Amino acid sequence: MSRIASTFTQLKAQGRKALIPFVTAGFPFADITPELMHAMVAGGADVIELGVPFSDPSADGPVIQQAGDKALAAGIGMVQVLDMVRRFRQQNNTTPVVLMGYANPVERYNQKHGATTSSAAGAPSTSATSPFVRDAAAAGVDGVLIVDYPPEECEEFAAELKAHQLDLIFLLAPTSTDERMQQVARIASGYVYYVSLKGVTGSGALDTGAVEAMLPRIRQHVSVPVGVGFGIRDATTAKAIGKVADAVVIGSKIIQLIDPQPRDQVAATAQTFLREIRTALDS
Repeated sequence: MSRIASTFTQLKAQGRKALIPFVTAGFPFADITPELMHAMVAGGADVIELGVPFSDPSADGPVIQQAGDKALAAGIGMVQVLDMVRRFRQQNNTTPVVLMGYANPVERYNQKHGATTSSAAGAPSTSATSPFVRDAAAAGVDGVLIVDYPPEECEEFAAELKAHQLDLIFLLAPTSTDERMQQVARIASGYVYYVSLKGVTGSGALDTGAVEAMLPRIRQHVSVPVGVGFGIRDATTAKAIGKVADAVVIGSKIIQLIDPQPRDQVAATAQTFLREIRTALDS
């Protein structure tokens, strides 16, 4: 069982919902991410989504785009992101970490770090391990969400990840058809991420009624937990979503809060905010 699956199993047994904060790796300071990750866990995070900076993030709104641009300007790429996870794992070996990003950094990493190699011990002998999967697993990554990898093109990638106990997580949207949900359900693991509104991250007003109406339809097809994000900005909306979803995902609001902070206040700011969300979810 993966760390993600184990975490959701434990939360379900406790009658609690998962809190999943998102932060862009290397933002707002290039070297702060491991410290920030620990602070988020202290604030109540159950899973951490770590954004891999990319120059053309099609699903992200201006807040996360600007965070990514700043991280890229500081020299943050996939190599640095994996090193951040390794450093986090030196003190925390239980909290799942999901890399969220786009195909280009993954494909470029594979190009730069050589051809696929024989699978590690215990993996199916017919499979091969790409440099990205090999190094992500070694660093302590638990899941991958690649926004522009469609499910019909991902079966081989999903099998490779599964062989290394990594989960492949997909987005679903208000426009997703039953056929698309079935495609996702065939290979998704860990959880699925339901985008609660039409648009990019941080945009629009969250319609909790629409989310509540959509989740039973998703669960007709998908057996893994369902997290909801895009538009959750405070304790009130988090609590409302937590009543119907298995997990609440918050990103843009955290980025906005930590952006103007001096370095020594970044971690504390995120921890305080997440503690408020955690309290609301548990109430």
